[in-house]
Amino acid sequence: MLKVKNVVILSDFGHINGGSSHAAIASSVALADHGYKVLFFTAVKPVAPILDHDNVRVLCTDQVDILNNPLRVQAACQGIWNVKAAATFSRLLNFVDPSDTVIHIHSWVKALSSSVVHVALAKGFKVVVTLHDYFSVCPNGGFFNYQNLRICTLSPLSPACLLQNCDVRSYSHKLWRVLRQMVQRRVGGLPSHITQYIVPSDFAERVHNPFLPRDARIYHISNPVNVRKSLPVDVAENTMFLFIGRLSQEKGAHLFAKAAEEASAAVTFVGGGPCLSNIKKICPQARVTGWLDEEGVMQHLRKARALVVPSLSYETQGVTVLEAAAAGVPSIVSDVVCAREAVTDGITGLWFRGGDVGDLLRKIRALQDPNITRGMGSASYDKYWEKPFTIEKHVDELATCYERVLYGK
Repeated sequence: MLKVKNVVILSDFGHINGGSSHAAIASSVALADHGYKVLFFTAVKPVAPILDHDNVRVLCTDQVDILNNPLRVQAACQGIWNVKAAATFSRLLNFVDPSDTVIHIHSWVKALSSSVVHVALAKGFKVVVTLHDYFSVCPNGGFFNYQNLRICTLSPLSPACLLQNCDVRSYSHKLWRVLRQMVQRRVGGLPSHITQYIVPSDFAERVHNPFLPRDARIYHISNPVNVRKSLPVDVAENTMFLFIGRLSQEKGAHLFAKAAEEASAAVTFVGGGPCLSNIKKICPQARVTGWLDEEGVMQHLRKARALVVPSLSYETQGVTVLEAAAAGVPSIVSDVVCAREAVTDGITGLWFRGGDVGDLLRKIRALQDPNITRGMGSASYDKYWEKPFTIEKHVDELATCYERVLYGK
């Protein structure tokens, strides 16, 4: 018999537009399938049709995310403290009992704000937060200086941090982020008053740990990987090197384009972003598909010789690397990114020095050898399917986590 009866899931978006919303929605449906009553609280429509489930109730405040709100003053205020979301969430919580309910927060900075965190804590609910990014502790969410394209090692909100223009837009926007972070810490209660956290990787825990409460309890739960087992790809028969994600400088898309052009490699970029025109200029033969659904992504993975993850920033988990491995496709990953945890260097793929185009070029050329590629593809497939990151495993681990969060076991 279930002890935890209700799970309240919080996500900025009611549809899948990234890793955090995918995890929130996929786990909501899976939890509902296992008999939990799920309340899915979100701000931004549309709501994914998959959430139409007998055990899922969706409540949306029907707001615009702060990036796309044309009323910039309103967006700035909403990002710091979303009054409407707080009031609506407070009313919702009147219908559930704190003694058998866990609140699980996936995302809040793009629409909901930390006002909802404050409401949950004020009403005495037990809260667990999945650290999909670094916004719990870092003003710009990435421990990354977007001005010089380097990882930032400054302590968040320290004097040196306040003086550093690290924002992707402007220093004035950095100051707004600092204000939001201060409100989040002192009023919202995150991370200061939350002691239960889920991390999807050891890497993410190491980065977060110095800035979380000393008594914080950390649960290691990978994001689910939605891949069915099939025969592995014969990668030696493929020639295309693949990038999946946002086409931006911090993701290293331009570095991959430079290395691919030098190697005369066939390349495909799945995604979109501000570096699109620059990529086409650097590597005219590159194919860019735009954003694709899960099926479209998997079709391209099965046509790839290798996945390339050239990111310059930490990130928190390399789900695309796991998806590639599940298909038998090896990966080339930057050694500064968390995805390196999913790659055994020289066995299931290759690491390269983050930001070093020459080293990335050498690794691409190494995998142009069909014998090396075939061996690494086979090894990556075998390693993944020894302990696959299925949605069933994900829900089992969540259930154990929720019991511990609610009852302190």
